[in-house]
Amino acid sequence: MLNISNNKLNKSVSILGYKASQKVFGKEHYKYFNRFLLAFTIIIFIILFLPWTQNINGNGFVTTLTPDQRPQTIQSPIPGRIEEWYVREGDFVKKGDTILRISEVKNEYFDPDLVARTGKQIKAKSMSVTSYEEKVKALANQADALLQERALKLEQANNKLLQSRLKVKSDSIDLEAAKTNISIAERQFNRIQQLEDEGLKSLTDVEEKRLKLQETQAKLISQENKLLASKNDVINAQIEMNRIQAEYAEKISKSQSDRFTAQSGQYDAEAQVTKLENEYTNYEIRNDLYYIKAPQNGFINKAIQSGIGETFKEGDQLVGIMPSDYDMAVETFVKPIDLPLIHLDEDVRIQFDGWPAIIFSGWPNVSYGTYAGKVVAIETFISPNGKYRVLISPDPKEHPWPDGVRVGSGATTIALLEDVPIWFELWRQLNGFPPNYYQPEDKATTSKKK
Repeated sequence: MLNISNNKLNKSVSILGYKASQKVFGKEHYKYFNRFLLAFTIIIFIILFLPWTQNINGNGFVTTLTPDQRPQTIQSPIPGRIEEWYVREGDFVKKGDTILRISEVKNEYFDPDLVARTGKQIKAKSMSVTSYEEKVKALANQADALLQERALKLEQANNKLLQSRLKVKSDSIDLEAAKTNISIAERQFNRIQQLEDEGLKSLTDVEEKRLKLQETQAKLISQENKLLASKNDVINAQIEMNRIQAEYAEKISKSQSDRFTAQSGQYDAEAQVTKLENEYTNYEIRNDLYYIKAPQNGFINKAIQSGIGETFKEGDQLVGIMPSDYDMAVETFVKPIDLPLIHLDEDVRIQFDGWPAIIFSGWPNVSYGTYAGKVVAIETFISPNGKYRVLISPDPKEHPWPDGVRVGSGATTIALLEDVPIWFELWRQLNGFPPNYYQPEDKATTSKKK
């Protein structure tokens, strides 16, 4: 009705007599409904002041705490061909167990007796080195003998030179004596001749003196010849010494040259022996690489290269293995805007995929099915997905993680931050503000001290 008349119909006609009106406008219904609204309003008002834990959500997966415990692939450092498998996928292997056997594909390693033949070459070259060593010793002894012989020869020649010089002195003295004798003989001859002229001496006496004078002159000439011969002997002795020095210098130089040549051959042979020993060791190690062995205890995940006779290059992945002994961790990713709120030893709640959970992100104490963790590492460089990687380990003070969780399964993480009222969190969410800047108590205390 438009209610354009001054006579109000609802005032003149009562509609409370109808059942529908009684059900709708019943006073008891208003009373209970108002009580409910009042109680609900009071409860909501009280809830707005309850504490709420701010948090950062992240998605990740289960991994291991250290890199050596994570799934890995086994490669072959040499190219080859698969000959025989000793395991199946899913088998447990211990460290050092043989997984498969391979064979060579390079022709320079086809010889099955390569190691033995290389050992024989090493032995032959070692004998050559020994021969060179003996030759060097013999040449060294020869050089020592030549030096000793040269010393003796020089000493002998020096003695001969001294003898020659002494003989020169002796002949010089004899020459002076002969000169003295000839002077005496000349004076006697002149005196006898003068006495013969005066008639005091006979002609015979004069002839005797003349004969003696001639003999003295002959001795003088003979003594001069001896002196010259002695001087010539001195020169010959000096020449002999020079000849000996030159001769033995040539012999010793030749012996030393032969010795150095033998040493050069010895060093070359030793270098060849070292090279052969290196090759021998490499061949032995290569023979051991024909058997691909497990690097640690674990389970065979997947045969990447399969079949018999299949060839591969060096460094190719052959088989995947999962270590049997590992410490679980969770690898999660957070947004760059939330990174300043994450710190080491931060408390984190984790929900594993496949495990039932009832989660109240702001009330971790009343959540069910989540497990506690601690932040142990924060990546300092952004990941390809545009987030930062955070590594979480189990909290030893809380309930242990379930045994059925496997490496690689998904996980949802909730990093717990500051406690705020619910009304404040609602206001923050409605305005799109980030969580409050949060620092652990120990870090905050350290900053204040600084």
